[in-house]
Amino acid sequence: MRVTYTGNEPYKMHDEDAAYDLTASINMPRVINPMQSTTIPLGVRMMVPKGHVALVVPRSGLAFKHGITLLNSPGVIDPGYTGEVMARLVNLGDKPYTVAPNDRVAQLLLVKCKRAEWEWREEEYFDAAGSARGDGGFGSTGR
Repeated sequence: MRVTYTGNEPYKMHDEDAAYDLTASINMPRVINPMQSTTIPLGVRMMVPKGHVALVVPRSGLAFKHGITLLNSPGVIDPGYTGEVMARLVNLGDKPYTVAPNDRVAQLLLVKCKRAEWEWREEEYFDAAGSARGDGGFGSTGR
């Protein structure tokens, strides 16, 4: 798959990585205080191929070590969007966190999408009990 882009090229630290790293395209460091968020430009615009979606997702190391994650996760980039990609970082940790220019702050996954064929049914004909889980929601597995 070919993805056309301008600006900072997303890159992988290792060839076998699933996601591409995205870096902070800022001129000066920015501090994110606990329970605060800020939008970080990532310095890249791209043309996602039709039939695909680009997902901006958190970096696990930032989340694990510092409580830094994405407020809107995953961020969905449809083929029709060609503006600059941004990340709304939120600090869920207990200490201020500083984002420096060119820090890796998010990741990008490119995913092939299938088009669904939707079939509407009257609720009385919808057999939710036909699965092992049924209509059990959050916490329904008991774990």
